[in-house]
Amino acid sequence: MGTIALALGAGGARGLAHIHALKAFDDLGIKPVAVAGTSMGSLMGAAYCSGLSGDDIEAHIEERLEDRMRLIGEVFKIRPASFESFFADGGFRFGELNLETILSVFLPERTCEDFADLSIPLKVVATDYYGEADGIFQTGPLRPAVAASAAIPAVFLPVKIAGRYYFDGSATNPCPLDTLQESADHVIAVDVSGGTRGEQQIKPSKVDAIYGANQLMQRSIILSKAAHYPGTPILRPPVDGYRPLDFLKAREILTKTQALREHTKRQIERLLEEPGHAPV
Repeated sequence: MGTIALALGAGGARGLAHIHALKAFDDLGIKPVAVAGTSMGSLMGAAYCSGLSGDDIEAHIEERLEDRMRLIGEVFKIRPASFESFFADGGFRFGELNLETILSVFLPERTCEDFADLSIPLKVVATDYYGEADGIFQTGPLRPAVAASAAIPAVFLPVKIAGRYYFDGSATNPCPLDTLQESADHVIAVDVSGGTRGEQQIKPSKVDAIYGANQLMQRSIILSKAAHYPGTPILRPPVDGYRPLDFLKAREILTKTQALREHTKRQIERLLEEPGHAPV
């Protein structure tokens, strides 16, 4: 029997679909030998590799997101410790929030604080802004790395780690299947990037055009990486109709993508029957 690693892609609220892939492993009573995640995939991976089940993560998401006013209250009652730290974060700004602080609301309390405490090895993928390349975190404090991976530009502030600035990993590696090829016999990837939507005859709005261009670039990166690993199945749940910040549609997204659970189970069972390359 071979081993399997799991890559969880970026997608904001669309990444809630990852819960079904995690449940598939739980259903079969096995665990991936390693997980890699970008952006929302890193949040899901951090919780799962900390020992939470797919059901645990779903229950936490539903509890946090079911009450819109409560959610807004929990996020915005978080205040900087002092005016000095507030201005150190950039002061008054439009469209930029400190994601490291907000993660205290969204990540389950049982999520580990350090990579060393995880029960499953995890790779968190962010973008090194000035390095113009992936930044892959596997050691040290976990939450700053996850915040860096999920820091959508113009929405969240970039995260400074070891003197370098990082932001959303989807800019360079939106579905990090390549980072796991030497970690297991097989890799399963879940791609929750979106696509263009609308009627062929209708001109897209400015917002849709910007959003669609971003998603097409992410798809292009994923396809380019996937071409090097043709044996890696890439599962794509139907998430094109949702935007990255559609978290208040959590239940709808989970319902729409529930077929991913059985699809993932079939892929796991198929791969476990096949020989694979020996991991390093």
